[in-house]
Parts: sequence; structure tokens; C-alpha cells
Amino acid sequence: MVSHAQWKLARDRKVAESISEGEDSAESAERVRRRLELDLAWDLGQAVYDRRTALGLAQTELARRARMSQPQVSKLELGGSMPTVPLLARLARALDADFSLTPLGEGVRVSFIPHDPACTEARTEPSSTERSPAPAPASAAEAEAEADASAERTAATG
Repeated sequence: MVSHAQWKLARDRKVAESISEGEDSAESAERVRRRLELDLAWDLGQAVYDRRTALGLAQTELARRARMSQPQVSKLELGGSMPTVPLLARLARALDADFSLTPLGEGVRVSFIPHDPACTEARTEPSSTERSPAPAPASAAEAEAEADASAERTAATG
């Protein structure tokens, strides 16, 4: 089986060869775009791999949690596919993390940020003092009526 490092070296060699063939053509712009896309796929796969191994999960367990197959996880980790947004959300939940894409120059930094155990408990178990926000008024008249009622409550309670 090809390791992450070997696969990346082979891919980088292939991209470097294609870029060096012609730098001023419109075709080279397409090569650069494709290289950036490949870099993103690789970085995403590396982020999934890093988080999965940090959790001590096997690919099969991650696949089960994210409702994927093990070969799909393997392909993703090797940078061979670009997941959809819904799949990224499932992966983030399966990896107990938040997913982040941060633009950096021409590239993008990809990361899974582990949930803080204290924050996770607070998110899953709301306290009895927390109230859900009131729904937004549907019209301007309702918004004005709500503002008037709020002002009256404030005046009454002092």
C-alpha cells in the first residue's frame, strides 16, 4: 500500500512536470488551478487522517460513524476525492470536531478542530436557565408591536 508521503511525492512530481512544460499558456493556468485543487484534496485527506489517528479510530470505525464505506474513507485520506459539504459535516460529527477552511493567499488551510469536552457537554445539555430565542417577527407591524410590548414590560418592571 502507498503511504501518504509516497503518494504526495509522486503527485508533486507529476504536477511539477506538467507545470514546467509551458508557463505562459492558458493551459498552464488550468494546470495551476488543478494543482491547487489537488493540494486542497491532499490537505483535506491529511486532516481527516490526522484527526482519525489522534482519536485512535480505524478507517472502518470512521466509515461507520460517517455513514461511508471504508474504501471511501481510504480514497478521501489519500486525496483522491473531494467531498461534498454534507459529507464534510458528517465527517466533522464523526470526528467529534468542527471543520474549518481558512483562505491563505492562493491556498486554503483545512483543519478539524477538536471539540472541548466542557463545551460539548454544555452544547448537549442546556441548562434550565437557558431560553431558546424568540422567533423573528414576520412583518414590520409585528416587530413594532413586539418592541412596544418590550418597552411596556421594561417600564412595568422598572
